[in-house]
Amino acid sequence: MSAHPSPARGTAAQPAGSSGRILVLNGPNLGRLGTREPQVYGATTHAELVQLCVETGRELGVEVEVRQTDHEGEMLAWLHEAADHGLPVVLNAAAWTHYSIAVRDACAQLTAPLIELHISNTHRREEFRKHSYISEKATGVILGLGVRGYALAIRWLAEQATPGPAQRP
Repeated sequence: MSAHPSPARGTAAQPAGSSGRILVLNGPNLGRLGTREPQVYGATTHAELVQLCVETGRELGVEVEVRQTDHEGEMLAWLHEAADHGLPVVLNAAAWTHYSIAVRDACAQLTAPLIELHISNTHRREEFRKHSYISEKATGVILGLGVRGYALAIRWLAEQATPGPAQRP
């Protein structure tokens, strides 16, 4: 897998956010899922994670675009894109969570919901992983539920875009 894989998309039938898309953004080393520390991150590959996210979106009638990068500047550009277009984001910033003020500041510019996600429970790991610069800017945080956490985040974001009984005309 290249450092800059092509985004994967599901089909859109019902909007999520203002454009009908949800961005799933994965940070450094997540392209190595399935081979990197499977005892911590599981055996699911990044390609399988992409498939899970896109299929979840398809079931819900929303477009899900999954991206992964090992380059902080590229992540910042994607977060700026989400801010400019009012896109909801599922963000696994990986190691950047614990030290990147630049990623935190880009998250602060988002106007749509942001779900911070970590495959492992960072509170049960090394001390340095217990602090997040992202959490204070996130709408919600999902930790330690493995890759299933992505499907939960996508479902929640899709529900936010669907008017409830009190919101319907």
